[in-house]
Amino acid sequence: MGRKNKSIDRTPEPDAKYHSVVLSKFVQRMMIDGKKAISMRIIYDAMDTIKIKTDKEPLEVFLKALDNVKPMVEVKSRRVGGATYQVPIEIRDSRREALGMRWVINAARSRSGREMSERLAAELVDAFNLTGSAFKKKEETHKMAEANKAFAHYRW
Repeated sequence: MGRKNKSIDRTPEPDAKYHSVVLSKFVQRMMIDGKKAISMRIIYDAMDTIKIKTDKEPLEVFLKALDNVKPMVEVKSRRVGGATYQVPIEIRDSRREALGMRWVINAARSRSGREMSERLAAELVDAFNLTGSAFKKKEETHKMAEANKAFAHYRW
């Protein structure tokens, strides 16, 4: 971050098929080595698979799944005296969205399966149904924050 001016958050253009800015951000987060077309193909194939599996609007399933995975609080290490405490803090919306997307993508990549689009679709459907690795990661984060609630007064 620069010393003079605050950096501005640029929102990407909505994607072509679903006209969603959130989906466009997801495409950019999933991209490896600048290969956006491959990332878009994977996501659109996953959306088609979600449509077949759930008989619901895929964009609604996607947005609800992301909403289910976004954490409200996280813990940060804070050194007080000689001890290090895990202090729970609330997260701003942009970080919540970034963490949720990252967790879904990492969970889909670590799943066993044939194609990335199938793994991503399965992870999104699981997150929609409040199960899956990404949702479990959110629950663990919340449990950790709850366990360390006593140290909340060390917030800065």
